[in-house]
Amino acid sequence: MESKIHISLPAQTLFHIGEFPVTNTLLITWVIMMLLIVFSYIVSRKLKNNPGKLQTVVEMAIGGIYGLFEKVTGKHTPKFFPLLATIFLLVLFVNWTELLPGMESLYIKVMENGHQTHVPILRAPSTDLNFTLALALVAVAFIQFFGLKNLGISYLGKFISFKNPIDFFVGILEIISEFAKVVSFAFRLFGNIFAGEVLLIVVASLVPLFAPLPFLALELFVGFIQAIVFSMLTAVFLNVAVTKH
Repeated sequence: MESKIHISLPAQTLFHIGEFPVTNTLLITWVIMMLLIVFSYIVSRKLKNNPGKLQTVVEMAIGGIYGLFEKVTGKHTPKFFPLLATIFLLVLFVNWTELLPGMESLYIKVMENGHQTHVPILRAPSTDLNFTLALALVAVAFIQFFGLKNLGISYLGKFISFKNPIDFFVGILEIISEFAKVVSFAFRLFGNIFAGEVLLIVVASLVPLFAPLPFLALELFVGFIQAIVFSMLTAVFLNVAVTKH
């Protein structure tokens, strides 16, 4: 039997809820979000002055993440930390889902354009441009929100200024840079994780036993680095947005 490697750039639809299509990447995103919410709820409901092992590990992890962001955002860290920690943890775990057994290998049969095709049930959300673009839009929207909240209407002065021609064109460049942030956020994360998934699929199809192990370790590291990069860039842009120039 001839075996073919099928790699789809867009996410594939598994089923519909009414008219709303549920893709394989969206399904995994919901699962990761629910697991993070449930875990956070369980840990936060059982806090003790004399912490157990689980609380100690969580406190150390949160403290390390807080200290990392504090080096960038300084006195604004308490205000930004819920957003930055959420972005970091979500991106980290959705990146690491590509390493789970069964990813891209468990299929269902669906009819597509009159032909029966095999659609993977599980797929890492970061390999879907819709996910990375949506996350980038959320990050940039919060950057604008905190900028307006801290500086008021004067924050808009860097975008719209009629004092002189130079300030006017600088404002246009600032507007373009905000849109560029969305593109940069989305495509950096998507490109790195999608390329890694393709690499794993190709290597596993050629030498399925031991050859993928070094690449799995590499993707574990890449997933962590991309979570750091996404959240740290958000922290930098937040810090710039709330600073008077």
